Amino acid sequence: MYRNLAEYVAALEKAGELVRISVPVDPVLEIAELTDRQAKQPGGGKALLFENTGTGFPVLTNMMGSERRICMALGVERLSEVGERIEALLADAMRPKAGWMDKLKMLPLLKEVSAWMPRSVSRRGECQQVVRKGDEADLSELPVLKCWPHDGGRFVTLPLVHTVDPETGVRNVGMYRMQVFDSRTTGMHWHRHKTGERHYRQYEKRGERMPVAVCLGGDPVYTYCATAPLPDGIDEYMLAGFLRRRPVELVKCLTCDLRVPGDCDFVIEGYVDPAEPKAVEGDFGDHTGFYSLKDLYPRFHVTCITHRRDAVWPATLVGIPPMEDAYIQLATERIFLAPIRLAVAPEVVDLWMPPAGVAHNIAVCVIEKSYAGQALKVANALWGAGQMSFNKFLIVLSAEDACGVSGSGYAAVVRERLHRFDPARDALFSRGVLDVLDHSAPQTGFGGKLCLDLTRKTAEEGGERPYREMMPVEAVWDDFVREAGLPFDDLLWLAAGNTDPVRDVSITAEGVLRLDARFKPSAVERGWPNVVTMSREAIERVDARWREYGFEGEPLPSPSRRYLPLVRSHTAEL
Repeated sequence: MYRNLAEYVAALEKAGELVRISVPVDPVLEIAELTDRQAKQPGGGKALLFENTGTGFPVLTNMMGSERRICMALGVERLSEVGERIEALLADAMRPKAGWMDKLKMLPLLKEVSAWMPRSVSRRGECQQVVRKGDEADLSELPVLKCWPHDGGRFVTLPLVHTVDPETGVRNVGMYRMQVFDSRTTGMHWHRHKTGERHYRQYEKRGERMPVAVCLGGDPVYTYCATAPLPDGIDEYMLAGFLRRRPVELVKCLTCDLRVPGDCDFVIEGYVDPAEPKAVEGDFGDHTGFYSLKDLYPRFHVTCITHRRDAVWPATLVGIPPMEDAYIQLATERIFLAPIRLAVAPEVVDLWMPPAGVAHNIAVCVIEKSYAGQALKVANALWGAGQMSFNKFLIVLSAEDACGVSGSGYAAVVRERLHRFDPARDALFSRGVLDVLDHSAPQTGFGGKLCLDLTRKTAEEGGERPYREMMPVEAVWDDFVREAGLPFDDLLWLAAGNTDPVRDVSITAEGVLRLDARFKPSAVERGWPNVVTMSREAIERVDARWREYGFEGEPLPSPSRRYLPLVRSHTAEL
């Protein structure tokens, strides 16, 4: 795999997957606008390396924003290879052992598993070649991006945040955005459902400061693993060792008792004091395509910053889909399908989360159906499983209708099966946990869920409904949305984001499932966010500098121009 981000950059360039921009580019909005134009190209465009950022460090964006690049980051030719390895491993581990000889045959497997475990080393890491402690640790020297006009400031967007359970010492590595407040402090965006927040509450009960270490860069596998939906207590660096087929070597931080990968590009050490009042964090243009609004979060104090001499600063841009995170989500679908089959629902054949669903809002599940009510059983199982519990709209298909189909091909199967959909019979409404970023939820992190059972119906379920020429699903839109003339995927994104299934979905007397997909500021107490778009000034600046960046031809169109008609105010909130 890769020893550092510079090595990955070289691999991307050799593969024709990288564009270097050598002229000065501003980390405030300009890098984001260029990245957005590239990320929304067919297939995800190219990775961008900004070599002149006004600091001593280049910035890499869109580094995993295509299927080819996410495969390169994980060291595979195709994403299904990882799932196949996991499936084979689980099959070996779960196979019944009849006698001592069968048990002895497990020794090579145990040896292989032990080789993935992270290892602590006593030496300093390459991530500690340059050290800035105390007053010398200055966040303003780093090329931290401001991505969208109404963001509350600059945000670290690809941090690997290391914390430990104070009771067990078990490590967690999560990805939580960090707003830079000043040269020595940031916000720490721990949602209530996340492991980092649980660790924070434990330190609070103990009356102790919480040590935190934040890494950036290194082997891109680390960045992926920090996003992976691992069960609480499973070390992300064990997954990294499995993916790269060698262990992660960990070095001790210089100002706290935490260990981090020695081959990272940057390490920001510090602490969070639970006794300190939380700070106002946000607004932030988020992966939902809307701003996440201001709220209170812990304050992270920096005690030390170390980095490699040739360090590269990684950053991602999130906003209206599709973006880089869609390809990270694609890898997660392929990697974690086997554990879902084993531990949650063995009848699951495939799982697809369309980019328009921004990870949690929409999921399509394909099952081998053999009895009545099985689709609803699967829905309830998935809604109680890890991060799948955040899902809002779940569509279940029969494998016989989806034979030979994968990914975006499922959209056509869904459209065909909707012609036989009976909302009064085939819609399951529920309530439960939702993503904290779901702005349409009646309460933060809690709201409605809806399963559309599009499987073939058994006799006990009333059999198949006759084919209906008109699909029994419709959405109600604001006038300005209709006037914008958005394509279907954008309308799907808006409908899923703006709708709570219990409050906003109804079944009419004519048997039509109706979604109220309008903007509804009065429906929630915490405020309704604006759609994320770039400022006209930044768009025009990039257009004017297009040739200067080294690009040929006419400028790629700014994706924000399409969505400006959806913007309803001059702030992050309607």
